[in-house]
Amino acid sequence: FTAPSKQVPLALETVSAAISNIIKNLQYYSNRGRDLNSLLEEIENHRLLLKDCKNIEQVMGVEGLCRRKYYESFPLIIGSDFEFTQRVKNPPDNAVNALISFGNMMLYTTVLSEIYKTQLDPTISFLHKPGYRRYSLSLDIAEIFKPILVDRIIFKVLNKNMITANDFASELNYCY
Repeated sequence: FTAPSKQVPLALETVSAAISNIIKNLQYYSNRGRDLNSLLEEIENHRLLLKDCKNIEQVMGVEGLCRRKYYESFPLIIGSDFEFTQRVKNPPDNAVNALISFGNMMLYTTVLSEIYKTQLDPTISFLHKPGYRRYSLSLDIAEIFKPILVDRIIFKVLNKNMITANDFASELNYCY
C-alpha cells in the first residue's frame, strides 16, 4: 500500500465517511435545539477540500480541520457541567478528554479484534503511518466509527447524567 495511487483513494473514502458521521452527529443535535449550524457549515466547507487532496498529508490535514471544528461543538452538546476546550490526549486533562481517550481505545481494540478474523495485516495501513508494533489499520478503520460509536455514547452518558464529575479522578495535569 505504499503507492499513493492506491493509498490516497482509500484514505479519501475513509475520511469522507468519518466526516459524514461527524455531520450526522451535528445534525442530530442541531435538530434538538443546539445552535450548531455555523459549525456544520464550516465542516461541510472543509470537507469540500478533500476533492483537491493529492497525498495522505493533505487528507489528514482536512480531517484535522474538520475534527477541530467538531470538537468546538462538544461544549454546546454536553452543556456546562463538563469543561472541554480542546482535545488533549496524553494525558487527558479533563473528564471529556478522558472519555474520548477511553472510548477510542475500546474502539481500536474492537476493530483490531475484528481484523484478526480476516486475512488483513493489521500493521499495514493507508491513512495512519505504520510503526513498530503499531496496528495502524485499526486506527484507519476506527476513524469512520468514532463519531457514531464513541462520541454518541459520550454525549448520551453525560447528558443523561449516567456519568458525573464524581466518577473521575483528577491528579496533577491529568484525569482518569
